[in-house]
Amino acid sequence: MDTPVTTPAHDARNLLKTLQERFQVFRDFQPLAIGIDKQLHAADASLNRKVLRLALGMHTNSYRYLKSMEKATQRFNLDGTPGAEVPEEHRKHAADILRERFKKEVARRKAQKEAEAAEKQRTEKLNQLMQKFGKRN
Repeated sequence: MDTPVTTPAHDARNLLKTLQERFQVFRDFQPLAIGIDKQLHAADASLNRKVLRLALGMHTNSYRYLKSMEKATQRFNLDGTPGAEVPEEHRKHAADILRERFKKEVARRKAQKEAEAAEKQRTEKLNQLMQKFGKRN
């Protein structure tokens, strides 16, 4: 029987799911304390550093986390206790990332609509040509 091949990204998604189940700060997408990776290693020394780094990156780059950071004033430790304050530049950075993502999404949707319109126009022209030059019985 073949064993499924796991990748670091797959492992990171599984770890992130586990972290969200175990810790409210992850589940609620609260701003994480600087050095949360050290707190996680203290809680579970068997964590693979690379996989943890990937999981934390997935979490902190998620839309919900960035939305939380955009308005946050306080960071939180793994146990949910308040940590350091969130500096204005971190809030601004989160807002900038969200704005860029929104712009890219708008551009992607516009390009998709334009491509669909061009395809529709092409199909209509082909149908017109078929009607004009198609076989007549």
